[in-house]
Amino acid sequence: MENKALMEFDIQDFLWNGILKESVFREKLEAHDWSQYDGKKVIIKGCGSTPIPTWAYMVVTGYLVQHAQKVMYGEACAAVPIFKREKPAEPSAEQSLQVESRS
Repeated sequence: MENKALMEFDIQDFLWNGILKESVFREKLEAHDWSQYDGKKVIIKGCGSTPIPTWAYMVVTGYLVQHAQKVMYGEACAAVPIFKREKPAEPSAEQSLQVESRS
């Protein structure tokens, strides 16, 4: 059974002493286990008292699109889609016959 649950990625967890310090932020992202998002739907959250620059969301998205099925931003009730992986196309009947005839 496939897990359809929405996973959260909270940028606030990657702050240093309550601020986004770029060098520390990038180090934490490098050390993060991104494989946990393989094939999952992920929502990036950044709500909080600390302002998060746009580039930080872009960097996080760059990591997530390598793993996640779908990436969104905001709250679950009003999420803004950023990325959705296309499902691999299934071969048509014609393509299947061509492959079988070559065998």
